[in-house]
Amino acid sequence: MDARLEELLRLLDLERIEDNIFRGQSRDIGSPQVYGGQVLGQALRAAYATVEPDRQAHSLHAYFLRRGDVNAPIVYFVDRSRDGHSFTSRRVTAIQHGEQIFNLSASFQALQPGVEHQLVMPEVPPPETLPDSLALPAEQLVLLPEKIRRFYQRFRPFEFRLVNAVDWLDPKPAPAQQQMWFRTVDRLPADDVLHRSLLAYVSDYNLLNTATRPHALSHFRGNVMLASIDHAMWFHRAMRVDDWLLYIIDSPSASGARGFSRGSIFTRDGRLVASTAQEGLMRPVTELSRDS
Repeated sequence: MDARLEELLRLLDLERIEDNIFRGQSRDIGSPQVYGGQVLGQALRAAYATVEPDRQAHSLHAYFLRRGDVNAPIVYFVDRSRDGHSFTSRRVTAIQHGEQIFNLSASFQALQPGVEHQLVMPEVPPPETLPDSLALPAEQLVLLPEKIRRFYQRFRPFEFRLVNAVDWLDPKPAPAQQQMWFRTVDRLPADDVLHRSLLAYVSDYNLLNTATRPHALSHFRGNVMLASIDHAMWFHRAMRVDDWLLYIIDSPSASGARGFSRGSIFTRDGRLVASTAQEGLMRPVTELSRDS
């Protein structure tokens, strides 16, 4: 297996400290705090570790309370809220340095038959016809902050293919929409818990960035402060994150220094497998505020 993907799987492999208490390590991927998808994926794995194996995660709702420290482990406390006949509920609290940095509520369900319908996947170019969005040319890499440049050069367990390429170093006003293909850089075991946890991990990519597009803002340029406030996700159908998945994202609103985005994730053959929604801090940074 690719070493970058092995590193991510180790990141999601939590240490059991005690019944309902787990510890996960952190990784620095270039952001000023722990990447939100890391905490999402680890918290979901902690919840899964207390759930009967016949239950699948179908929804999660999370709040990011404080910046996570990339240099310290995170302890996850799981509250076994309810074990019902069909549904199981869990609450997870993430602790660093004695303070809550994140909490999550997740619901699990035993497989049940029922009626089905879904949105139709839009027509987009196939991933093979699009360039690797993380394979930046050397002249652009040298312009990135050192921590972010290190991520592009090393920590890339997923590959991304943007349908509408974005130049985050020199963005222009554009519709609040993004479409991108993604998958892991190597094959994975057929483990549904692993694939759902990795989907939670990667679902945080580009959600909030989509809300910045109409305003030509970019954290690469330092003209906006971005931080996730909350994150919701619904798992509709089984999927594999080592096969190409299409992420359709739009941002219906930005106001009060907050941006709101929502997403739909489809398999290549058009099955809607997950939906997401996120609101985050989106505070423009002026020269005056930067100097103050």
